[in-house]
Amino acid sequence: MEKPPVDPQNPWLELRRLTPARIALGRTGTSLPTRAQLDFQFAHAQARDAVHLPFDHATLGTQLSEGGNESLLLHSAAPDRNSYLQRPDLGRKLSDESAQALRDYAAAHPGGVDLAIVVADGLSALAVHRHTLPFLTRLQEQMSGDGWSVAPVVLVEQGRVAIGDEIGQLLGAKMVVMLIGERPGLSSPDSLGLYFTYAPKVGLTDAYRNCISNVRLEGLSYGMAAHRLLYLMREACRRQLSGVNLKDEAQLHTLESEAGADMKRNFLLDPPSA
Repeated sequence: MEKPPVDPQNPWLELRRLTPARIALGRTGTSLPTRAQLDFQFAHAQARDAVHLPFDHATLGTQLSEGGNESLLLHSAAPDRNSYLQRPDLGRKLSDESAQALRDYAAAHPGGVDLAIVVADGLSALAVHRHTLPFLTRLQEQMSGDGWSVAPVVLVEQGRVAIGDEIGQLLGAKMVVMLIGERPGLSSPDSLGLYFTYAPKVGLTDAYRNCISNVRLEGLSYGMAAHRLLYLMREACRRQLSGVNLKDEAQLHTLESEAGADMKRNFLLDPPSA
C-alpha cells in the first residue's frame, strides 16, 4: 500500500515510516480514515487465516529430505484444529499412537542423542512454512563444529510448546529445540518462536525453557537467532541447566559493537570518547 506524503507540519508522519505500529493514522470526523480502517481489517484477516491455515507437513518433510534431513511425523492428542484451539492441554502431549511410534523409534535407535529439533504448527503454520528451512540451514551451518548427535527433525501437527519435552524425553535427548508458529499479531502473522530446554521431561514449566521470539524477515534475522540459540545451547551443556537461570548474553556483532569498548558504554550517561 502506498505511504501517504510527508507533511512537514506533522513530524508523526515521518516517524510512521520507521515502524509498522499504527501511529499517526489521522481521522475523519470522529472515526479512522477509510485507508486505516481497511488496513486494520486486512491485518486482522491475515492473523485469522494464519491461525487456521493447515500445516503442510508433507511439503516441509520433502524439503527437509532434499536438504539431507530425515524427519518423523507425529500428532498431538488434539484430533483437529477446533479441539486444539479449545483444549490447549491436548496440544501439549502426543497422541497415544504417536507416543508409541516414537518409543518404537527410540528402541530401534538406542543411546539417545544430544539434540532433538521439533517443528510444530502452533498458532501460525504460515510462520513454520516460511521460516523453518532457512533458519535450520543457518543453525546447522553454525553448529557444524560442535559434533552434537541430532535426531531426525520431528514434525508435529496441532502441537504446543510443552510437547517438545515429551518428545525429547522419549528420544533420550540431552537438549530439545522447538520451532513453533507464534500467536499472530496485527503486523506479524508469520512470527516463528524458538523454545530451548536442557534435559527435557514431561511436566516442566516455562521457567525451564529459554525463548527466542519474532524470528522472521521483519524481525530477528535467521543468523542472529541461530547465534543466540547456539550460545544458549553451549552454555546449557557447560552449566547443565536452562530457563530462568540461563541468560542470553551472546555477543552480537553490530556496527556499534565493532568499536570494541564502545559496546559497553551507555550513550545516555557516559560522555563521548575522545
